Amino acid sequence: MTKTFDEQKKLYQEAVDKTISRFPERKKKFVTGSDKKVERVYTPENLNDYDYSRDLGFPGIYPYTRGVQPTMYRGRFWTMRQYAGFGTAKESNARYKFLLQKGQTGLSIAFDLPTQMGYDSDHIMSEGEVGKVGVAIDSLADMEILFDGIPLDKVSTSMTINAPASVLLAMYVAVAEKQGVSKDKLRGTIQNDILKEYIARGTYIFPPQESMRIITDIFEYCSAEIPRWNTISISGYHIREAGSTAAQEIAFTIADGIAYVKAAIESGLEIDKFAPRLSFFFNAHNDLLEEVAKFRSARLLWAKIMKEKFGAKNSKSMKLRFHTQTAGCTLTAQQPDNNIVRVAIQTLAAVMGGTQSLHTNSRDEALALPTEDSVQIALRTQQIVAHESGVANTVDPLAGSYFVEKLTSDIAKEAQEMIDKIEKMGGMVSAIEKGYVQQQIQNAAYDYQKSIENNERIVVGVNEFKADEKIKPELLKVDPKIGENQKKKLQELKAKRDNKTVEIKLEAIRHAAKSDENLMPKIVEAVKEYATLGEICGILREEFGEYEENVIL
Repeated sequence: MTKTFDEQKKLYQEAVDKTISRFPERKKKFVTGSDKKVERVYTPENLNDYDYSRDLGFPGIYPYTRGVQPTMYRGRFWTMRQYAGFGTAKESNARYKFLLQKGQTGLSIAFDLPTQMGYDSDHIMSEGEVGKVGVAIDSLADMEILFDGIPLDKVSTSMTINAPASVLLAMYVAVAEKQGVSKDKLRGTIQNDILKEYIARGTYIFPPQESMRIITDIFEYCSAEIPRWNTISISGYHIREAGSTAAQEIAFTIADGIAYVKAAIESGLEIDKFAPRLSFFFNAHNDLLEEVAKFRSARLLWAKIMKEKFGAKNSKSMKLRFHTQTAGCTLTAQQPDNNIVRVAIQTLAAVMGGTQSLHTNSRDEALALPTEDSVQIALRTQQIVAHESGVANTVDPLAGSYFVEKLTSDIAKEAQEMIDKIEKMGGMVSAIEKGYVQQQIQNAAYDYQKSIENNERIVVGVNEFKADEKIKPELLKVDPKIGENQKKKLQELKAKRDNKTVEIKLEAIRHAAKSDENLMPKIVEAVKEYATLGEICGILREEFGEYEENVIL
């Protein structure tokens, strides 16, 4: 006769007590990567208030906990989009062609620090940084080289650019026009998420209100001109890289999303006109099951917020579509080959969590920009998971796990409480200005680092299982002459372009900035005449001012 649940539970406890008396558990406290307590075993008792239809449902239908598409990867795999860019546009173009030839299905552009900050390569602030952490783009001339031989109607392109996103998008539109590709055929994403720059990353230029104005101008322009373009990638990635927990990552990211939606509505846009083109960007950290639960809870929260808070009617407005990048902060300089294993685990988390797009980090990125060999291994990791692991054969393969469902529910509740607190503060911009978000991340980062230093958390090769490493890996080195070469190219460009026309186009941007006219058409016109990134951002700096960070200790 089958024993009842209570009888089985009693027998199990007896078995546990007997086992522990002989073989004690290896530590007193078991926690997730975010330091949340993990029970020995999970049962239906952990899901007493759980409702399948309300909290889970089916893939492709509200509340989308199990995925935004009914068949997910049974139809097609996620976009395999390796983040790349270094040195000159010519070198980066060669890397993109290499990756496409190896089976990558989308481009992801890394820009150097001066470009991210809106400076040309000849600016004093650019000294020593040109081409170092990404590709240097000063003008449309560089953008033309970057995409030479790559038909923009055949690829989807993601550009990790924020404060000057409007300028880089304008350049992309201009390159497409020169290729004979109409704007309605362009597919891709600009990150365009300035709020997380104030929180966690620091590549901001303008104050929050002015930055929000630029973002809503992009929303409006793209909804009319580039309907297949994702106008923003609301990013939790850098929030997690700065040290947040899993719940903080999705809470602060979704709170950013709420702020963007409110700003767009206040500017006169209709929710179902722009919301379907919003996208998200998350981190895949090491704790596989917590990360899967995090992605699922993010979809659940966003769907409910869009439907209940903003009254969205279009199902596409409620679907949280996201790109994932494996966690750069988990990569170690010690024993770099171990990073291949970490990235494989993180890849599984992203795929079993239902990502739409994925970048896998390379083993040597804790040391330098990745070599071609390292990039190929990172891409092959995605391809092996896709074609050999079997996890893409069914939708939401971990659904029904008592542990995963409990984690999903708990993360959603914790994140919702933080979102509610931020809303009571007046929204995300206010919470950032008060330093609340930055302080929460700093506290979490401190606790995580302390747990490593106290050996409560093991990092293989760092605080345990160390090795005497005599062989140094081959690293990619950027030619230090790149900065001087870029300056020379810029001088030549300015000498041969029509500078009078450029000046007229720049003044048109200034006029639009002073009014409520949409900036995007004016920026597109200016880049077509080879106005530089620094010149356009310089005009906006003069009109909008620059943001100065409040230091939070």
